[in-house]
Amino acid sequence: MLKEVCLEIEQRYQVKFLEIGPDRTHVPFLVQSVPGYSVTKVVTTIKRLTAREIFRRAPQVKEQLWGGELWTDGYYASTVGQHGNENMIGKYVKQQGEAYQKLYANYQLALF
Repeated sequence: MLKEVCLEIEQRYQVKFLEIGPDRTHVPFLVQSVPGYSVTKVVTTIKRLTAREIFRRAPQVKEQLWGGELWTDGYYASTVGQHGNENMIGKYVKQQGEAYQKLYANYQLALF
């Protein structure tokens, strides 16, 4: 369900999910966006819309969560500029969890 919600976000916002890889305790995303979107805007949009849609589609999920919250308040974000190294960030994401599983990957960069 998370993958489907993220791909719907792509259709409405200038955000492209390059990789979605849930772990046992967190969900790393590798995302491409336009320079006009701040990192905070991208993160808060993803967190807000995924929580809203998952709770709407599967209300029982909210009951199973500690405090009824899908996401914690914090996040870690790193950016890659025109000459940055996307592979380095991808490697970092994979090393963060104990049970990283790639749920989705699409590395064809978008021209917004």
